[in-house]
Amino acid sequence: MKMTLEAAAQRIAAALQAAGATTAMATSTARALVLAESQGQSGHGLSRVAQYLTHLRNGRVVGSAVARVSRQKGAALLVDACEGLAFPACELAVAEAVRVAGEQGVALVGVINSHHCGVVVDHLRVAAAAGMVGLGFSNSPAAMPAAGGRHPVFGTNPVAAVFPRRDADPLLIDLSLSEVARGKVMVAAKQGKPIPPGWALDAAGLPTTDAQAALGGSMLPLGAVSSPKGAMLALVVELLVSAVIGANFGFEASSFFVDEGNRPHLGQLFVVIDPGALAGRDGYFERVEVLIAEMLGDDEVRLPGARREALRRLAEAEGIEVAEALVASWAPAA
Repeated sequence: MKMTLEAAAQRIAAALQAAGATTAMATSTARALVLAESQGQSGHGLSRVAQYLTHLRNGRVVGSAVARVSRQKGAALLVDACEGLAFPACELAVAEAVRVAGEQGVALVGVINSHHCGVVVDHLRVAAAAGMVGLGFSNSPAAMPAAGGRHPVFGTNPVAAVFPRRDADPLLIDLSLSEVARGKVMVAAKQGKPIPPGWALDAAGLPTTDAQAALGGSMLPLGAVSSPKGAMLALVVELLVSAVIGANFGFEASSFFVDEGNRPHLGQLFVVIDPGALAGRDGYFERVEVLIAEMLGDDEVRLPGARREALRRLAEAEGIEVAEALVASWAPAA
C-alpha cells in the first residue's frame, strides 16, 4: 500500500505508544524510521518497527524513559538515554552539541544507556542546518572479530559525518565498518544463495560462503581480506563510545535481532564543530566548494548524500510503498 510519510509516521508512533513508549519517544522514533525509509535505508527504516515493539514489550527498552544531560565539563557533555529508545537521546545530544559549539567553537556529547540509533548521519542534519560540521559514532552488539580473531567482539560500529554547503545539500557520509551490511547476508540466506568469499566467518571462525552459516558466525571488518584497517577503525569507535563515555562494549550487549536479552546500554558520540571558530564561515564554504568542483571533474563522481536526498524528496512528493504484512506486524500483541 502507498502511504504518505506523515501517515506512516503516525501509524508507527501509535504502535510504539501502544507498546509502552511515551508520546515524545514514539514521535521521535517514528520520525527517524520514516526518514530512513524515505532515503532507501530500509534496514534502518520500517523493518525495525516490529523489533522495537518487541523490545518495549519484553522490557529490553524502557518506554517511560526521558533522556537527560547527566554531566558537563566545558564543551564535553554526557546524555543518559535512561535505557529508552535512542532517538530522543540522540536528538537531545546533537541539540546540546550545536548550542555548546555555537558558544565555544566545538562540542563533544556522548550518549549512554542507549539502544539502536538508526542512520547516524540523520542525527547530524540539525548541525548542518546550523552551518556546523558534525561527526557521529555508535557501537552495536558484537558482530565482527578483532584483527586476526575469530569470535565477534565489535559491532559494525557506524561512522558518520556531515559537512554543510552554502547553497546546496550538505555532504552526508555514513558507513558501517563491516565489509558489507549484515542485511545482505540475511537476504542471501532467505533466498538460499551463497555469499562471496571475504564477507563472513562461520560459528567456528572459518571463512564461509554459506549465508546461513554466516548468520550464525560473524561479519568480517571492512577490507579484512587484505588489511586490518577496518578492524582497527572498529576498535577506535568501540573505545570512543565505551571506554571514553562509559557505554557497554558490543560484546556485552545482546543482539538486536533476538526478542529476549539484556538492555544493551550501548553508546553514541557526537562531535560538532563551528567552522567560524577556525577557518571562518566564508573561508570554510569557499574551500568546500573548491574541493567539490575538483571531485566533479570526473563525470562518474556522485557526491555523498545526493542519492539519499533525491529519494527523500521523491518520497515526500509521492509517498512510500509499505507492505500490508509489515503494517499488520505493528498491531498490538494479543
